[in-house]
Amino acid sequence: MSKQDQFLDVIDRDEAEARFRKAIVLEPVGSEEIALSHALGRVLCEDIVADIDVPSFDRSNLDGFAIRAKDTFGAREDRPHRLQLLEEVISTAVIPTSTVEEGQAVSIATGAMIPRGADAIVMVEHTDTEGVQLIVRQAVTAGFGVAFAGTDIASGETILRQGDLLTSRETGVLAAIGRDRVSVWRRPRVGILSTGDEIIEPGETMQPGRIFDSNARIVADSVKELGGEPIELGIVHDDLKALRVRLAEALTQCDVVVLSGGTSKGTGDLSYRVVRELKDPGIVAHGVALKPGKPICLAASQGKPVVILPGFPTSAIFTFHEFLAPVIQQLAGQPQGPQATVGAQMAVKVNSEIGRTEFLLVGLVAGNSVSPLKPNPSTLPPIAAYPMGKGSGSVTTFSRADGFVTIERHEEIVEAGAPVKVRLFGRDLQIADLIVIGSHCIGLDFLLGQLQQKGFRTKFLAVGSTAGLEAAKRGECDVAGVHLLDRETGEYNRPFLTKELELHPGYGRLQGVVYRKGDERFENQPAKQAIRQAGDDESCLMVNRNQGSGTRILIDQLLSGIRPNGYAIQSRSHNAVAASVHQGRADWGVAIQSVARPLDLGFLPLHDEQFDFVIPASRTDRPAVIAFRELLNDLQVREHLTSLGLPASLRTQS
Repeated sequence: MSKQDQFLDVIDRDEAEARFRKAIVLEPVGSEEIALSHALGRVLCEDIVADIDVPSFDRSNLDGFAIRAKDTFGAREDRPHRLQLLEEVISTAVIPTSTVEEGQAVSIATGAMIPRGADAIVMVEHTDTEGVQLIVRQAVTAGFGVAFAGTDIASGETILRQGDLLTSRETGVLAAIGRDRVSVWRRPRVGILSTGDEIIEPGETMQPGRIFDSNARIVADSVKELGGEPIELGIVHDDLKALRVRLAEALTQCDVVVLSGGTSKGTGDLSYRVVRELKDPGIVAHGVALKPGKPICLAASQGKPVVILPGFPTSAIFTFHEFLAPVIQQLAGQPQGPQATVGAQMAVKVNSEIGRTEFLLVGLVAGNSVSPLKPNPSTLPPIAAYPMGKGSGSVTTFSRADGFVTIERHEEIVEAGAPVKVRLFGRDLQIADLIVIGSHCIGLDFLLGQLQQKGFRTKFLAVGSTAGLEAAKRGECDVAGVHLLDRETGEYNRPFLTKELELHPGYGRLQGVVYRKGDERFENQPAKQAIRQAGDDESCLMVNRNQGSGTRILIDQLLSGIRPNGYAIQSRSHNAVAASVHQGRADWGVAIQSVARPLDLGFLPLHDEQFDFVIPASRTDRPAVIAFRELLNDLQVREHLTSLGLPASLRTQS
């Protein structure tokens, strides 16, 4: 038997990993700008902010007729309504010339722009025509058949964040906003060297005593899966001098070097002899208490990882994924790999159409009890599945969903709290470090971006202040962004707290009426007077906010039962309101001042409001929550929020 050095310092797995990570630089290896066509599988190194609305105009989802919904109320088969049919036929890619007045309708194609005055589409199959009259046989509600501008993506909205993996869903989002280039983290170059006289390349003729080099193929393809760029450096036979030269070249060209074979301390094992010559610091662990994988050798040179994998394929791939895979992912800014399915509870009641199998996109959040049904906690994990919307044209919904629930065609209702199986979108379910549910704000976008740069994974579900507060009460989120005005006390947010909730002061926002400059109906008018006048003017179109939002509650209080023309048109964000007014789809709306400035809109101050953060008491000690609070108290962060038109709160913390 040949003499063999013994493993003098076999250490446990955690100690080996700790030494290895201390010796290497664990940061992305740099960035580069690439064409969108090459971006699949890459990782963003910057936040992506939309500079357009998607859709960019109010769009018909159906072939039919653009009408005013109230003109169809009460229509049915045996008592149809008759409307005057205008001459224009609105096709795609044209700007309508017609204005739909009371009792009128105009023909419109799927994807075409909604004409001024119309707020719904009646389907062709529910109508007939007689000369210049349209016979409507079914009533529709405002908004039916219409995709309003900015309902998918609003200009100024942060739609993707640094660290997001670009799958086909994310590249679709980028294409939807017109981006043809994107900044991503550079793929770490991983040099792969196979060693040993017995190793031959696949495709060569097998000879006695030889083996095909399968390890290099396994490692190279694993590197690709992890977001790295494999550099296949071939086979080096048992020649100490040649191996020394090839290792030096690999360290010059690559960010990581992997050697396969020659890690044992036998007389014919050369890899560890060459690697132990490295300095700064060289070998940090050689021999780990693993089965398989004991001979693994972990080293570093000037911050670059150098690993010798055992020669046996099973040991090689096991140790590769145990020690090196997470490092490559971190150098590439890459998230974890996929997992097939996960059990959850439906967070809210969902209605489905009988006779059709429905794939419901959901976002997953960790929570406490989510349902009055209270299913057996021993059989279901505390994960809530939030429906992400059913819109067939929404690219952001698809990109932000964690997976989907299949609702079978015989199911009409999925009750809140019902157990569901979620099929994940090709990645491990990673419940975010910080889950925020509630009202959207550009200040919140900034804060979450800052947290992600600090290494926290964040998830935000924009459901409005009211739904966010309810989610906090149920323990489904870490933070709820709210701006709810209590009519009795005139105070924001605090009156809505329960003993299980804490309030962290946020910042102030100025709400007001936005309009196009030069509109004499609003210029130099007090905001409340302008609202009253607009409510009495049928030609003055309003754009409203979504039900459940704090702004919608404020609007309804100001209107006191008045329903101005356009009241039924609901936008989901301040940005979308400003865009509707800027583009002439509406004449006025209520939004915060910070979204009016970039579009040079007129602004009539209406109400100083308070945007605060509600935190369940059970979650205040979580590291991400602590980091979020520290951000809000940071002077530089406060200065940036003020520059966005969001001055510091005068509140004291509860």
